[in-house]
Amino acid sequence: MSWLILGATGFVGSAILQAAEAAGLDVAGAPAPRLSSEATTVAELAAEGSTHPTLAGLTATLAGVSVVVNAAGLAAPRSGDTPELRGANALLPTILAQACAAAGVDRLIHLSSAAVQGQRDQLDESLDLAPFSAYSRSKALGEQALQAAASASRIVIVRATSVQGANRPTTTALARLAASPLASVAAPGTAATPVTSVESLADFVVKVGTFEGPVPLVVLQPSEGMSVRSVLEAAGGTPIVLPRRLCRVLLRAGYAVSKLAGERLHGSLRRVELMWFGQAQEPGWAAAQGIRVEQRVSGVLESAASRRRQGRSGRQGRSGRQGRSGRQSPANR
Repeated sequence: MSWLILGATGFVGSAILQAAEAAGLDVAGAPAPRLSSEATTVAELAAEGSTHPTLAGLTATLAGVSVVVNAAGLAAPRSGDTPELRGANALLPTILAQACAAAGVDRLIHLSSAAVQGQRDQLDESLDLAPFSAYSRSKALGEQALQAAASASRIVIVRATSVQGANRPTTTALARLAASPLASVAAPGTAATPVTSVESLADFVVKVGTFEGPVPLVVLQPSEGMSVRSVLEAAGGTPIVLPRRLCRVLLRAGYAVSKLAGERLHGSLRRVELMWFGQAQEPGWAAAQGIRVEQRVSGVLESAASRRRQGRSGRQGRSGRQGRSGRQSPANR
């Protein structure tokens, strides 16, 4: 069984490549083509993909490959609706599904996002989509295109949740937020949250790719069991507990303002909403099959908090040395 990871140099792709190598798989990485698209419907994507110049090259690249993982895409929750966003998140998976079908690939695993289900109380593996921003709509359109192509190729859509990693700017920002006066949760702070580690996501993708039986079209990344409070505490904070009603009022007002501004604040507001209220998820296919992943995200967040403290200490130390040196210099006397 040979594997090909598309987007293997990216944050998620590199982790999957490492996990596949650790599992002893015959795996290689390949860069993803940079695409743009004006298509806004599945039919338009399918038509564009079938005549796209990259289709023949991708089909040739996939010859003899058993499992293809699409870890490429544009992770831009705060982006507006652009052809580049739709090209990376909707057109690319469309073309890849066509290429896999033509090359006889056994399984195509596409990395999607739980953002396609928007602000619903509980994530699941259904085809019910409720995107709320340009980014989530582009990911949802990519899923819909793959649903339409599922009969032509063995496709699995893995919905990743809130993925954290040692070198991810999002995780660094979370550690800064946790240590700030803004760190807060909606009472009582015990709500489940889909915050997970990139290593656990990578392990899950390998388990999906090597699973011998049939796999559903959509599978949800398993939870690592964190709560909104435990996430902020692991990241080095002591969150304030806010009244739930106040949080709801503030979010409604924020989304209203963001809508007037062309949804520019939707991504940031959604991060705040997840910090306050989290989001539950159904156990899903993985639990039914007895598939478990190691719970690593707490350690990832603790490491991010430690790096933040070390960086702050280092800056303060340099500032102090510069100040003492300045007072002793002849020019300052």
